[in-house]
Formats: sequence, structure tokens, C-alpha cells
Amino acid sequence: MIKIFAAALVGTALLQPLPAIAGKKEVSFADDPEVRTFIAEMQEKHGFEADYLQRRFARLQPNTTVLKAIRPPAVPELQRSWERYRARFLNERRITGGVRFWEQHANALAQAATLFGVPEEVIVAIIGVETEYGRNTGKFSVMQALSTLAFRYPPRAPFFRSELEHYLLLARENDVEPLVLKGSYAGAMGIPQFMPSSQRAYAVDFDGDGRIDLTGSTDDAIGSVASFLAQHGWEKGGSVAVPATVEGDASALVALGIKPERPLTEFVAAGVRVEAEGEREGKKAAALIDLVSPDQATEYWIGFQNFYVITRYNRSSFYAMAVFQLAQAIRERRTSL
Repeated sequence: MIKIFAAALVGTALLQPLPAIAGKKEVSFADDPEVRTFIAEMQEKHGFEADYLQRRFARLQPNTTVLKAIRPPAVPELQRSWERYRARFLNERRITGGVRFWEQHANALAQAATLFGVPEEVIVAIIGVETEYGRNTGKFSVMQALSTLAFRYPPRAPFFRSELEHYLLLARENDVEPLVLKGSYAGAMGIPQFMPSSQRAYAVDFDGDGRIDLTGSTDDAIGSVASFLAQHGWEKGGSVAVPATVEGDASALVALGIKPERPLTEFVAAGVRVEAEGEREGKKAAALIDLVSPDQATEYWIGFQNFYVITRYNRSSFYAMAVFQLAQAIRERRTSL
């Protein structure tokens, strides 16, 4: 039986002296009153030495590239297009790569599916969407990225300040220098791109070597993805989503949200039509998902509990559908070989 740790090992090297972090010549975070307040809170809540954190924040400046990446597109029509989003992930490279990844890690995927009840293809697809099977894990300083978003991006500052707190705890728990770790512009790390809070809560030592390494151990990444989905309510053997058509205005049904809380029969009674496969799920809680693209008819799906669970990984219906459809394509390709 695997052991579920409270922390995830994401690196092993302690560098001395402290590494320099690239940035413009400007005031460091150490001179920011909000950062000084944060340091005091970390000292009071978690026993960090103020000087330890002060010296690390002194090496960091805001990263303008991070701020540009996190902001929504300035052009409205670029904000939401399922057709464009789908093409980024459901393509030959990711399908072929997914089949190869499955073949290379078949044992770990089978074990994760058995233990957590999450199908192999869903685990593969999430890793494929997140990092293209570990190829693109990010090149940003995690501490700099999280600090930039925590103290320079007001719309989501509380979330990223919490993630920065978890990140510093994660680094301390694993005896890792917090300035050395790399990840995405949003602070996600490793093969499955876990945020620090998710690493501490859901990551597992799946290869049994006594530590959790989501950067260097593909087995740990596979088990951790399955663990995350299982702990968020994945229904073993349950449906993810089925295509739907809608008669009339669907806005009120879409407005109910992506969390499945009403039986499918209510949606059918309101004019939603599903194929025979979906009709068998009549008593299950469902949600109406709209996938819009500019100048095209909206694509509708009925999403069930497992679709909602995928959105806990990334809170986007586009993301969940891309994972689901990539998973289907990978399984179909592998079966046909």
C-alpha cells in the first residue's frame, strides 16, 4: 500500500550562496510593506525566521512577464473559443505522445487505476494537457512568480498569497532552497503541474522510494494525479460527459453552473436531448456545458460528476472537455494498434 504524504518533494538541491533571480533593477520585494507583513505572519504562524525570509525576498523583484501571462486577453473575441482551445490539445502530437507515454508507464498507470478508480487514459490526458508528458514543466522561479502574483496582482492576490505560504512550507518540509525551484508562470510545478497546496494535500509516493518527487518521478506524478481526482470525488466507472442538443434558449440551464446538482431527467424535460448512452444516466446529477466559439454554433454537452471533478484540477469547462476528448482519442488509438 502506498503512503500519502502531507508534502511533496519537488527538488533536492540546496544551493549556497543563494542563487540570483533574473529581474529588472528595481526595488526588491523585501522593501514592500505587504511583504514585511507576510513575513511577520509566517514567523508567527509557522515559526519561520524573519531574517531567512527577508534575505530571500531581497533577491526577488516583480516579474512583468508573469503579470502579462496571467491577465485575460485584451481583445474580447480571443477570450473564449472552444475550437481554438481544442486544437491546442487534441492533435496528433499529443495523441501519439499519449499512447507512447501509456506504453512506457503501463504498470504504474494500471496500478493507479486499480487503487484510485481513475482510468489510465484520464491520468495520461491530464499529464498530456499540463506538460505534454513532462516535456514542459516551466522555467519561472516559483517563488518569484508566486510573489509577483501575491503582491502585484490584486484580482487573485489572496489565492496566490496562500499558495506562496504553502510553497514556503513545502520547501521547508523537504529541506529545499525555495529560490531554486522552477515552474509555470502561475507557480505550478512538476510533471502534473501541482500548485503547492495541492502537492501538500494530494501528492503520493507512488514508486515507493520513501519520498515524493513530482519532477523526477513519473510514477509519483501518475499516482498523484489519480489521488487528486479520487479525493475530489471521482466515481469509479462513472460517465464523464455525453453530447447534447438543446431546443430553444439554453442560457438558464447553463446558468445553473457546471456542478451537477439536478437529475438529467430535468434537463431532458427542459428540452435537452442526449443520445441513448446518456439516457441511461437519467437519474444521475448532471450539468449543461456550453462550449462556445465565435461565429459558430455552440457545442453542448451534459457533464456528470467526473466532468466536474476534472474541473477541480483546472476550473474550466474547456479544460475538462479537452482532457476528456484527449483521453478518448488516446484510448482509441492505443486499442487500434
